[in-house]
Amino acid sequence: MIMEFEHLFTQDALSALFPPDRADLFFHGLYGDPSEGAYDISLVFKGQDRDTLQFEFRLEQRPGKCLACNLTYGLPEVFSRHPIIDIKRLIREIDQMLGGQWRCADWQLGLTREVSRELHILPLIVTITR
Repeated sequence: MIMEFEHLFTQDALSALFPPDRADLFFHGLYGDPSEGAYDISLVFKGQDRDTLQFEFRLEQRPGKCLACNLTYGLPEVFSRHPIIDIKRLIREIDQMLGGQWRCADWQLGLTREVSRELHILPLIVTITR
């Protein structure tokens, strides 16, 4: 039986898990100045497939910046261990949202996908078990 998770992972809930200011903190850590960042980062729930939950980190170009010129293809490795992005904390919080009926067993980041010059996607796949 597949449980519907859309009611848990609303955009408001995801914004609480991964606040919009996280990008500024990330770029402050990288460059010492958040205004140097080329994109904003948000977390979106894309759906489920049996025992996986599909999320996306959306990297959206900031005004006057060039996302296409910015290095986004090495991000899976950077995001997986960066303390400000803190995916391990994010997975713990998703696990808590599942309420004990399901639990997060594993996670992985996919390769960065360029949707357009202004939008790149970094998939986050969470494996769940009962």
